[in-house]
Amino acid sequence: MGATELVIKCLLTHSSSSGSFEVQFPAEDVVSQEGREKDPGKKLDWSAPTVMEDHIVCSTEVPAGNKASFREASLSGHESHVPSSEVLEAIENVIQDVLKSLAQKKAPVLTLANRSDWRNIEFKDSVGLQMIPHCTTKQIRSDCPRSASKFALMLKILSMIYKMVQSNTYATKRDIYYSDTLLFGSQSVVDNIINDISCMLKIPRRSLHILSTTKGFVAGNLSYTEEDGTKVNCTCSATAVTVPSNVQGIKNLISHAKFMLIVEKDATFQRLLDDDFCNKLSPCIMITGRGVPDLNTRLLVRKLWDSFQIPIFTLMDADPHGVEIMCIYKYGSVSMSFEAHHLTVPSIKWLGLLPSDLERLNIRKDVLIPFTKQDQNKLASIQKRPYIACQPMWKKELEIMAASKLKAEIQVLTSLSSDYLSRVYLPNKLQFGGWL
Repeated sequence: MGATELVIKCLLTHSSSSGSFEVQFPAEDVVSQEGREKDPGKKLDWSAPTVMEDHIVCSTEVPAGNKASFREASLSGHESHVPSSEVLEAIENVIQDVLKSLAQKKAPVLTLANRSDWRNIEFKDSVGLQMIPHCTTKQIRSDCPRSASKFALMLKILSMIYKMVQSNTYATKRDIYYSDTLLFGSQSVVDNIINDISCMLKIPRRSLHILSTTKGFVAGNLSYTEEDGTKVNCTCSATAVTVPSNVQGIKNLISHAKFMLIVEKDATFQRLLDDDFCNKLSPCIMITGRGVPDLNTRLLVRKLWDSFQIPIFTLMDADPHGVEIMCIYKYGSVSMSFEAHHLTVPSIKWLGLLPSDLERLNIRKDVLIPFTKQDQNKLASIQKRPYIACQPMWKKELEIMAASKLKAEIQVLTSLSSDYLSRVYLPNKLQFGGWL
């Protein structure tokens, strides 16, 4: 029996003054195997080709300090792969701390950074939102009824990760959840624990041999080779290519694109494909996360930026939700701030749909949508964020949105003409520098 399994068995029978807890694990773990900021200026040069949270815990906020369970070094975008030996060692260190507590007849605890606490986040223009080195932490205690279950589940998933790294096999988050749905309860529980483990170990999810389920699409002037040698050509047609599940593993990227366009919604993305937008104006790469982007879509946007250093624009709905999604691509999210260095692209520009465009284009009021209370709260939250202070033009657009209390989807442009987006709006914006 391995050390991790031994600890799990010990902890399942551990008792404390708060009572005992028991979580039944299956006898076998069955997991599926699956094989720099640059301003592009206000006009684009079309000539030169370019080549190449869970709150149910018993927590005590304390400074993280130099705790042995935390690795101080933050991973940069070019250091995102961690050797298997280091992953195994990091997990073993956690288990050793648990064993030490048991040997001293103390209730073991796991110490995690407060990923959702804005006090642990700092903003830098060149990176976006990132976790501060000495952040406050919370303790997942084995002797607290409210957190004992999560403590045991974290050790369970650590055990599964350890086995996958040892055997060089991979699993998606869904694979882990479906290995025992009764045990985990919901997919969100698994997702949250995996992010906590990644943050605790300071190791990216891919190096933990956990793959994200991809929902994003990419199309346009781009070709690359996947890790297994498969050659992919993202020619712009009526269909798009699914974002690869192992973005770090793709190589031999080639593109003559002059810019990249991130599209919020799949429907708009498909319409632009149907209109052959990627080739009509100038060669480009289009990406959509189909709403809030998954990890692989964000990783791909960052990889393409690192590879080609071409302007990146966003096309979002003129509403708080669209602005939120754009900010995730550009500055990152609070919950994933510990991986900001290889997820964010602060050079991203806001191309549209701008709140000021609605008045400029004389969009009829009857095709706009009134704000809900949720929209008002979301917008107020965004306006208070640290990066808005560094974007005076963004601030002005958000004030226009707040004053009007109206929002608009990109499809509102069809009220002008059916192909207004691809024939007029985007070409004019890109030619005359209509971005922020």
